[in-house]
Amino acid sequence: MDTDVIIVGAGPTGLMLAAELRLAGVRPLVLERQPQLREAPKANGFSGQITELLRYRGLLDGVMAAGIGSVRPAAPFGGVDLDFSHLADPPIRGLHLPQPRLERLLAEHADGLGAEIRRGHEVVAVSQDDAAAAADVRGRGGVYRVSARYLVGCDGARSRVRELAGIAFPGTTYPEVNRLGQGTLSDAVTVLGNGDIDVPGLGTVRQGYTRTGCGVFAFGRQAAGRVMIQTSEDESTAVDDDVPMSLAEFQGSIRRVLGAELPLAEVTRLSRYGFQARQAERYRDGRILVAGDAAHQFPATGIGINAGMMDAVNLAWKLAAGVHGWAPPGLLGTYHDERHFAGARGMMQTQAQVALRRGQDPAADALRTLFLELMVYEQPLRHMGELIAGSDFRYPLPNPGNHPLAGAFAPDLPLRTEDGGTTSVAGLMRAARPVFLDLAGRTDLLEAARTWEGRVDIHTTRTDDRPADALLIRPDACIAWAATAGEAAGTVVPTLREALFRWFGAPSDETVPVTSWL
Repeated sequence: MDTDVIIVGAGPTGLMLAAELRLAGVRPLVLERQPQLREAPKANGFSGQITELLRYRGLLDGVMAAGIGSVRPAAPFGGVDLDFSHLADPPIRGLHLPQPRLERLLAEHADGLGAEIRRGHEVVAVSQDDAAAAADVRGRGGVYRVSARYLVGCDGARSRVRELAGIAFPGTTYPEVNRLGQGTLSDAVTVLGNGDIDVPGLGTVRQGYTRTGCGVFAFGRQAAGRVMIQTSEDESTAVDDDVPMSLAEFQGSIRRVLGAELPLAEVTRLSRYGFQARQAERYRDGRILVAGDAAHQFPATGIGINAGMMDAVNLAWKLAAGVHGWAPPGLLGTYHDERHFAGARGMMQTQAQVALRRGQDPAADALRTLFLELMVYEQPLRHMGELIAGSDFRYPLPNPGNHPLAGAFAPDLPLRTEDGGTTSVAGLMRAARPVFLDLAGRTDLLEAARTWEGRVDIHTTRTDDRPADALLIRPDACIAWAATAGEAAGTVVPTLREALFRWFGAPSDETVPVTSWL
């Protein structure tokens, strides 16, 4: 075969997948039809659980350094702004980083790990058999074929891979068209002390969202006197997101929505997008898989990059297990089970946003008023933040008697090592390897885990207020198993062995009978 895994698409999902595969010792080939990085950003930032995962990989500081402004504990939801800044530990933070910058950072990261990225190479056909997947590619020298163990479509909402694989993509396309511009206002516009603006011939327009009979106008102030402006209108004619938006088109939309001209001095970013609510019926068809926008389209901003990159992190180590030959039965199937479940959760909350933002009658106004009243209280606000971040659920693992932590993202516990040093869960996850974490000196559990030594990193540490006697953490930072404090060896050792086999295959010591602990 030409490579281990073919990745179609070099957006955030495809690039994250390539990097994670390289960390797992797998050779990815990334094929991107665009000849170079896009300059016009489809997204202006991201937030959610992926920010924690990037920190666990040691990448967040670099991403933040490339951002514009600081990480904000806030998020939009259905046409209203949710502010989490008064919470002691905000459940979500948004990073203002235009997508081209993020893609450049991820491409440099993947390239530094040894991933091959070919730009200007378009996949025109895919095929598979029991042993391999293949892609016919149109490159600079003509059409050629590459083969691999697996092929992953990370090629967006109009995924050619998904279409060729025959994977259905049911859902709804909404009529609203959103236009976004970033720049500075003319001196003719007065910026008031509270952040509102006074527009000539119109009057005061408040910061945030303004609803009119023709749509929604929104703006927010950024650093150095810059503003972000957005309009939303219902239109009967579909728009092509790949066709650049002109300044005249943007100003025309502002005029229609506000009913007046908004004088602009400089505009440095223009983009346009629509909303769909779609989810692939299955994320896998044999050796062909889909991830990111090819697997789901959410009808709200601020979730697509998070969900797509988390798809990649979940999938990479499972593909690597198949490539390296130790994948236990059914492991790759858990990618669909877990990430389709996560996607459905994201779909639920973004469709709730549709109901909040699209209603234009007094009942809809009442719903928004009531929603904002609920957000005054800490617990509903925290729940909404976790929901938007994608951290409010646990993956549905097979054993109904699992520890409450099983299936959740591993918390970043501060750890003390046996030699007196310190580390943390985040520090142990940089290599993207499985980790068995002994927190209570359980020799019975250590002996069981050591059968998988070499495939699973084993650490004996201590932490204050430990949540369990031991944790088994997958490479995607999901807790696969946890031991209740003081649980008897005769009960807990078999469940640990079962979890190790379920997620990391047969142990390296072939003298241990698998059937004895299944």
